[in-house]
Amino acid sequence: MTSKSFDKESIKQSILGKLQRYNGKTLEEANNQQIYNAVASTVRDQIMQRWVKYRESDRDDKGKRLYYLSIEFLIGRSLYNNVLNLCATREYTQALTELGISWEEIIPSEPEPGLGNGGLGRLAACFMDSLATLNLPAMGSTIRYEYGLFRQKLTDGQQVELPDDWLSNGNVWEMPAADESVDVCFEGNVVTRQEGGRIVFSVEGGRIVEAVPYDMPVVGHEADTVNSLRLWRARSRTAMDFGTFSSGDYRNASIEQELASIISKVLYPEDNHHEGKTLRLCQQYFLVSATLQYALKDFKRRFGDQFHLLPEKVVFHINDTHPALAIPELMRLLMDQEGLGWDEAQQITMRCVAYTNHTVMQEALERWPQELVRRQLPRIYMILEEMNRRLCEMLWHKFPGQWERIGRMAILAYDQVHMANLCVAWSYCVNGVSRLHGDILKKDTFHDYALIYPQKFTYVTNGISHRRWLMACNPGLAELISGAIGTAWQHDPSLLEGLLPYRDDAAFRAEFLKVKQHNKENFAQWIKARQGIALDTDTMFDVQVKRLHEYKRQMLNALHIHVLYNRIVDDLNIDLLPRTFVFGAKASPGYAKAKMIIRYILALSRLIDRHPRARQLLKILFVENYNVSAAEMLIPAAELSEQLSTAGKEASGTGNMKFMMNGALTMGTLDGANVEISEQVGMDNIYIFGMRADKVSTLYQDGSYSPIGIYEQNAEIRRALTQMIDGTLFPDNPALLQSLYHDLLFGSWGAPADPYFVLKDFGSYSMAQRRVDSDYRHNEQWLRKAITNTAMSGLFSSDRSIADYNRDIWKLRPIGGKRA
Repeated sequence: MTSKSFDKESIKQSILGKLQRYNGKTLEEANNQQIYNAVASTVRDQIMQRWVKYRESDRDDKGKRLYYLSIEFLIGRSLYNNVLNLCATREYTQALTELGISWEEIIPSEPEPGLGNGGLGRLAACFMDSLATLNLPAMGSTIRYEYGLFRQKLTDGQQVELPDDWLSNGNVWEMPAADESVDVCFEGNVVTRQEGGRIVFSVEGGRIVEAVPYDMPVVGHEADTVNSLRLWRARSRTAMDFGTFSSGDYRNASIEQELASIISKVLYPEDNHHEGKTLRLCQQYFLVSATLQYALKDFKRRFGDQFHLLPEKVVFHINDTHPALAIPELMRLLMDQEGLGWDEAQQITMRCVAYTNHTVMQEALERWPQELVRRQLPRIYMILEEMNRRLCEMLWHKFPGQWERIGRMAILAYDQVHMANLCVAWSYCVNGVSRLHGDILKKDTFHDYALIYPQKFTYVTNGISHRRWLMACNPGLAELISGAIGTAWQHDPSLLEGLLPYRDDAAFRAEFLKVKQHNKENFAQWIKARQGIALDTDTMFDVQVKRLHEYKRQMLNALHIHVLYNRIVDDLNIDLLPRTFVFGAKASPGYAKAKMIIRYILALSRLIDRHPRARQLLKILFVENYNVSAAEMLIPAAELSEQLSTAGKEASGTGNMKFMMNGALTMGTLDGANVEISEQVGMDNIYIFGMRADKVSTLYQDGSYSPIGIYEQNAEIRRALTQMIDGTLFPDNPALLQSLYHDLLFGSWGAPADPYFVLKDFGSYSMAQRRVDSDYRHNEQWLRKAITNTAMSGLFSSDRSIADYNRDIWKLRPIGGKRA
């Protein structure tokens, strides 16, 4: 096969030719969407050449393969990132320039894929980038959500959820692979029969949904590997039962079509009702069953029926508990489909599956009602029962008579299926995502399991793709760095440490500041066009962007802004650093408290904007519909990164790493990866506040904390909280924020008051913010700190994370034997 050239001239001709063939348009006649499609299709052609060649070499490879199962992959737009990883930015930029096209004009035409929500999905996306770059054979697996999570609109001071129809103009990057479709069965009855001297199980009368794969290429940077991100779409296998329909039984005539139509509709359907729980469970099983069926088919193509080789050739990595049903599903396939006995299937399964935990909060450890699982997945439930029986038998020998302890460790207990226990008991490796998180898993969350299986537990600190989060989104800083220390850091980000001497170089500091100011101005222009809000780029950009959850403590940030506002009102001569406070977050539609916090933040913004002096010193911006593209604009502009989680609650975080890499200083607790960031940069180059994780744990255990004492002693807090409910923020409805006020001081429905210690940590946070105020005024000192953060960020590259995973957990051999 002759490879097509992709030099500047051939790129230009390809773009013009595609516009003519597919749209019947000249370049002058085409709109930005059509031009984007032509450019993206040209890039896709280049990727296809590499993908075909890689698949040829991969087809006969006898090495181990990774299947990375995650309910979300927050990949962001692909066009520029693919060009960057193809090492073709110069050729494409020249070609576009000569055609009179700019990246800024066409990139917004690419839809933002609705395949993820927050840090879990963005981590998975960075990991896929690094796996390909390190030439490690892997397939990411998720669902092809038609509408993603939701598109956030801020209307009348509150969040409104709208459908995110991201596939309306198609997806240039996906390739359907209908020939690899598989069937997934729900409900039905388990039937047993004797066959060849053994009992065989099958499900009859179930609802069959077809899983159709769509593959998106994942290009390695300067690598030969092109891995696949496989998106499974649900489709009805059969047409409507017309006879049943004609008899008037309309529901049963289209029952399979109904299930198929909703499984791949949305990410995280609300589960505060029975229908939502059922849909989530079906989504999770759909994902793992389809992926494992494909994986075993591929294994048999390479190795036949030698299933004893499966642990040496395949690893299934469960990214949080959402894909935990992969464990009983693998057992089912090995026994019911391939004819293995229980003991052999169990031995194989327990050597094939690894699990990453992403939360230490008990309420976030996934559980399903047993009756729901029994009804929807009857054969899987039978397998879970036997797994649980054998597990509890083993636990009885370890902890005789300790029924409560065994109940905490069981897979089936108290009428629920405990997915985290399933993962820990049956995986060969359980990892946390930061050093602190790994310690908490062993000492607290899974303490009893760690006593039995200490060798299972480890940690791998999260990482981010420095290609997307520095090279692509902050080209000015990338160019400045390369001019100082060369380009080798692009392949080995640990070499960023070579920037350290430049923090004492006045000329370099000036250029660093110039880049930051340019990024602030770019963001201000972008937000003006997007939301019609004007920003003062001479103010500090103080940023907190992450999923809206109480433990992430956007409330602490907002309460502090409220106190600052009151100080301005009271003191005509106050000397306060002007700041723009930027928030970005989506609150789950059913999470009333989180949505109320958004209302509080937006009400504070209106309050400040109405005051003539306050608005000169303070500005609140809430970025609507925060996503990867918004992050790519905002993070390079940020100067202070707010990482405020209650210590011991945040597993790691990755936003903290992105901000650090782009020269923002961290304001944070010693939680998650903040611990390791503080060790990298030194305590003089980070702002640490608040209780440590051990103190938080003690307060939870002894129940001695009462926020009323703080409320009574701190006049500033008392005044701000009173203004939440006295009509200051909502004159027409003073009680609107009553629940926030009440939960902070008194708790509700058996929950303790101020459960995430907002008021407890407020004093320490306020003092740390005073230090920020002072340091930012000393420009050269602040720039030294900022450069130090960028210089020490190389440890947090996802290339390092993936190398650690591979060394300690997966043991994959690089295709071609290089770049591991």
